[in-house]
Amino acid sequence: MTEFLLQRFSEIDWSIGGGQLFSITLLLLWLWAIWPSDDMKVLVKDKVGQSRLLLVAVGVNGLWLMDASINPGIHVHFLGLVTLMLMYGWRMATVVSLLPVLFFATFIFKTPFDFAIYGILAVGLPLFLCHWVYSQIFKYLPHHLFIYIFGSAFINGFLSIVFHILAWSTWLWLTTDYDWAFLIDNYLLVIPLLGFPEALLNGMAITFLVVYRPQWLYDYSDNTYF
Repeated sequence: MTEFLLQRFSEIDWSIGGGQLFSITLLLLWLWAIWPSDDMKVLVKDKVGQSRLLLVAVGVNGLWLMDASINPGIHVHFLGLVTLMLMYGWRMATVVSLLPVLFFATFIFKTPFDFAIYGILAVGLPLFLCHWVYSQIFKYLPHHLFIYIFGSAFINGFLSIVFHILAWSTWLWLTTDYDWAFLIDNYLLVIPLLGFPEALLNGMAITFLVVYRPQWLYDYSDNTYF
């Protein structure tokens, strides 16, 4: 076991370049801009909430580590970001998701300092866009339980995969030797294959929470949706 762990750690590239430092700076600026101060103050005083948050973060991390590598830089895994967003709000979800991002960059990419660019493009941007979709659904559609589950969780779960893969594909196109035709054939085509299970995963998770633990959802209220 020790030899296995030492071998795994020896495969990790701990070097850091100027581009990685720049992306870390951008990530820190983004976190400073969206930092959920009020939610953090509540969390500090809530021991049960801290334990639940840790379990959720570990669960999302496990989901990400079940990764199917297609080509270098191209990875296929479920996200769980929409469930995280509906439980904690998009700002707190962005902070919490840094744990799976760090593990993913370290043990899947094997380049730990790439966590910042992956955190910005593959997590921060999709979460922000999913929050925008959620806000538009709440603004323009009737406040009905079916719309909350189907629109905010199921459809938004599918869109999270779309945003995630499009953002990361664009980065790979700009920074690697992959051309757009290659990315379409080897990455973008998995959107339907991955998107519908992701939508189902988030839809089922939110349905379970609505029925059994509605108090765990960030801004859900029976008075609003019933």
